[in-house]
Amino acid sequence: MDNDSGPSVRTVRNSAVPLAAYSRNGHTEGVFYGHAVVLDPDGSVVRSWGSTTQEFYPRSSNKIGQATAMAQAGLILPQHLQALTAASHSGEEFHIDAVREILAGANLAPAALQTPEDYPLDSVERDACIARGEDRSPILMNCSGKHAGMLATCIINGWDVKSYLAPEHPLQIAIKIKLEEMSGEAISFQGVDGCGAPVHALTLPGLARLSQTAVLADSGSPERIVADAMRAHPQYVGGTRRDVTHFMTAIPGLLAKDGAFGVYTASFPDGRAVALKIESGAEAGRNAAMAGLLRYLGAPESAVEIYSAQPVLGGGKVVGNIYPTLI
Repeated sequence: MDNDSGPSVRTVRNSAVPLAAYSRNGHTEGVFYGHAVVLDPDGSVVRSWGSTTQEFYPRSSNKIGQATAMAQAGLILPQHLQALTAASHSGEEFHIDAVREILAGANLAPAALQTPEDYPLDSVERDACIARGEDRSPILMNCSGKHAGMLATCIINGWDVKSYLAPEHPLQIAIKIKLEEMSGEAISFQGVDGCGAPVHALTLPGLARLSQTAVLADSGSPERIVADAMRAHPQYVGGTRRDVTHFMTAIPGLLAKDGAFGVYTASFPDGRAVALKIESGAEAGRNAAMAGLLRYLGAPESAVEIYSAQPVLGGGKVVGNIYPTLI
């Protein structure tokens, strides 16, 4: 799924299969193609759709591993703040306050953040921000919690804070090593994520093992510290109106992390894990496919129905829905 390689892209598109669909008045108007995998607790692939060997960028789904590397390097915070280091937050007031708290604990100002200037990810928060006359800023960007954690980790270890995003920085080297360890894969290529941090490629089984490793790790380990914090404070991982927060709230013990451009991974407490990639990157298709995967593994329909039957409107009325097709 690397856009730098034409043959690779064509191969992926040829192997993609329908994971979700879009209906209007009883007719299928569109299909969301992609790839998905289900792992048993022992890490073996028990069901797959599309490719399980193609490497791709998991984007923010990798934050489980990034946050774990920070914890292993000494960043131990109150649980809600620990969860925020693995977040793609909505930019709600409690998120921004928590980012400031992480930075203040490291004696850093928000100006140390190297996230790009942005408005909040959540549309309600974005509109409110604009209505107040506020401009885009680095702290409002959805990855500012992760970046605050990176900066705090650098302070703890005496590492340079100005170059914390450089691939050769000790922090980024530690993150790459931890991602390889948790996924069970050697990373063959990396790029620059939307927030400016390195993003490392994995296969879908590797991404599923990332979340699986976190929930199966020993209590008190860096992996479990992050997983337990995310599960205890899902509103800090996403936000009050976010799909990832809904799934973790509705399904006890579930660890889930969404990623930009159609990516998701999740693991149940017993170690069963899933990962998916929607080729078009469509969020509605991604969420419907994840609802289908969770239902496949036994989650009650009531826990996923908000995303397994997303309404399609016509003339202001519901005339269809977006739903999973992978089962």
